[in-house]
Amino acid sequence: MQKETEIKLRASHETLAALRDHPLLKKRNKSGWQRHPLSNQYYDTPARDLSRAKVALRLRRDGETVIQTLKSRGRSVAGLSERNEWDWYLDAPALDLSRLGDDCWPASLATLDKGLLGPIFTTDFVREKAEIAWGRGKARVAIEAALDLGEVTAGQAQEEICELELELRQGPPEALLELAVELAADLPLMPCDISKAERGYRLHDPASYALGLPLPPLGASTSLDDAFAALAWHLLGSSQRLAEQYRFNGHWSLLADWLQQLVDLRALLGSLGQAAPRASSRELRAALDALLADWRPLVQAGQEDAEMRHQAPQRFAEELGRTRWGLFSLKASHWLLTQSWRRERNERGNRQGAAELGNWLTRTLAEEAAALQLTNYEQRPEGLAEQLPRMERMLVWLRLARGALELPEIDRLYGELAKLHAISQQPSDSEERAAQAHTVWTLKAFKALVK
Repeated sequence: MQKETEIKLRASHETLAALRDHPLLKKRNKSGWQRHPLSNQYYDTPARDLSRAKVALRLRRDGETVIQTLKSRGRSVAGLSERNEWDWYLDAPALDLSRLGDDCWPASLATLDKGLLGPIFTTDFVREKAEIAWGRGKARVAIEAALDLGEVTAGQAQEEICELELELRQGPPEALLELAVELAADLPLMPCDISKAERGYRLHDPASYALGLPLPPLGASTSLDDAFAALAWHLLGSSQRLAEQYRFNGHWSLLADWLQQLVDLRALLGSLGQAAPRASSRELRAALDALLADWRPLVQAGQEDAEMRHQAPQRFAEELGRTRWGLFSLKASHWLLTQSWRRERNERGNRQGAAELGNWLTRTLAEEAAALQLTNYEQRPEGLAEQLPRMERMLVWLRLARGALELPEIDRLYGELAKLHAISQQPSDSEERAAQAHTVWTLKAFKALVK
């Protein structure tokens, strides 16, 4: 068994061609580009038991070589994945079930009849790969860069494969992101948290692609640093999956959900006080602000405008044809992986970062709730729009971490505050806004915060 650490970056044909001659890869290319046609058959049961267990099983033809591979899902977010992989070189192009023993086969599939395994989809592509190597301080870094062009086929359905894979051979995971960031600064590369196997399953059964990522398990005693990192990874990963699926099928609700992940991530970055000094996140916040400035008005207009919804997929394709989305995503991944918000913060910031989430969040929400001054807006409800950033900071924590709080009727607080946030962005009448502000003010949970 070996552990595979890699980044997948979706690209256009033009970008793939430009990567072959990119100065950075040319300078560090130690092997030259080597071309390999690869044919892969994936297997599962009719009930897709392997897919549900987050396992991929394939046979690969690489010239005359036949390789049977079993991969576990592992940890994958924002295009950066770590997973276990087992390879067996075979004499014939047929599954060798005897290789699938207890040392690699998931315990959850222990009772599965392996005789039910059969072909389900194929991936056929040409891979051009090169060894990229350089010194990083005193450490040596080796990365395999692979340019893949081909297709996934499931029955009569097909989808193109056009991507750059960067696989770590030697060195720390952040080195992958450092190389990806440098490439994405010049070329439009979209971090893609979906494997070729997932694409095959999506073609075989469109409903099989899971949009949602499980919420990280946070408790009252979780440190603020750990809670923040878990939630930021969650939002970044969710935004990637939503972007990929919207690119794939153009369903309007996915674009609105994608935007919500960015709104939440922006609010999260602005909520930590001295635990994350503003200087540490300035570049990320500026990038998010630019994205939100373009996409929030479009999504808001599209709720009522069918023509805007019709035009949105092309607008999104144009966004992916620029460098800013992929570059932001990769920089955010690197920032989180290296825990950059902890650098150069003062002792008070260190104490805040180590604070228990339940205590910190109760105090923070109390401060935000008091600063809302909702009673003032019963008389001038049109001014509620100025409080949208504050409401967003409260809502992101209430949506993702309210289980760490001990407040009465906290689910109702989240729901009513979300409603106030929504109507504060719309041309609602003043009476409706004033009434909703009064409703939030009178909630038991809100009163417990501002007592």
